Amino acid sequence: MFYSALRELLFLFPPEDVHYFAMNNLKRACKISFTKKLAAQNFQYDHPSLQKNVFGLQFKNPVGLGAGFDKNALYLRELETLGFGFVEIGTVTPKAQQGNDKPRLFRLPKDRALINRMGFNNDGVDVIRKRLQSWKAQSSKLKAESLIVGGNIGKNKVTPNEDAWKDYEICFKELFNCVDYFVVNVSSPNTPGLRELQEKDSLKKILSNLQNINHNYSKPKPLLLKIAPDLSQSQLDDIVDLAFETKLDGIVATNTTIARDYLSTPKTEIQKVGAGGLSGKPLQQKSTEVLKYIIANSGNKIPVIASGGIFTGEDAKEKLDAGAVLVQVWTGFIYEGPYIAKKINTFLKNDFALQAKQISM
Repeated sequence: MFYSALRELLFLFPPEDVHYFAMNNLKRACKISFTKKLAAQNFQYDHPSLQKNVFGLQFKNPVGLGAGFDKNALYLRELETLGFGFVEIGTVTPKAQQGNDKPRLFRLPKDRALINRMGFNNDGVDVIRKRLQSWKAQSSKLKAESLIVGGNIGKNKVTPNEDAWKDYEICFKELFNCVDYFVVNVSSPNTPGLRELQEKDSLKKILSNLQNINHNYSKPKPLLLKIAPDLSQSQLDDIVDLAFETKLDGIVATNTTIARDYLSTPKTEIQKVGAGGLSGKPLQQKSTEVLKYIIANSGNKIPVIASGGIFTGEDAKEKLDAGAVLVQVWTGFIYEGPYIAKKINTFLKNDFALQAKQISM
């Protein structure tokens, strides 16, 4: 109830400004030891039944925060305090870039959705690498449990598609010792021409090159691919084939959609917003369909992190029951508030307990 009232106030202001205002205030609060402990008690919910070993990594719970929320690895400690089992930073590009012109993030409250055309705004891989190194050193010094961090990597807007593989290589090498897994992002609709890299030949060049580099390290990192929900069945078939061919560790399904179907928001308002990727509740069914298709056509041999329209424990359960190994929230966080990870984990723990009881009967 409290967050519902607060949300009404926050929604009076521009979304991007509110994002940084809220996270910077949380950061200041978490610097106070008492406040941080109190926040952890209120927002975290841990239980052995929630732990999952995926990609050779031990996740304390299956609820993560998708890329785009903490683009620059500024809020890892705070997001860990809010109970997330993992956080995906980025999308990170080799060079810093401002992204698209503002306004570039829009709320659709009637649809519990967002439209964004951020355009990979980030501080660049060098700055983000140093920030991650500092965070890891601090965690080690404090002997804190290390949050699992994924590195979502992309190409700069000015890099032509034929040279895109070089940008992904730079980011991969620079972040290798700083993140626990990688996600190749070729599915954002907000960088011109980026989604063309989802075509089989272009994608094979990027993934094969990264895997060649990856397996020269003594301990390769899990490598995943984030895909759009707007792919055709033949394109999804190509993705599955390529995942096996390049020995990908998994897929993130899905990114935002360019579709504007079945929205309650008036068309005139949608037209005023313009281009961008749609996320939130309208994406839930489509992203689940993509998830199920990949699971079925890979013989359940490709682990999938599910993303798209997850607001509640029931939503997360739907994805897990469909075959996902982990789930990610983003838009749900904006609408449901800082308790979202705790609420989902509490629901899942109770559901796991119920299933175990039914099996034993």
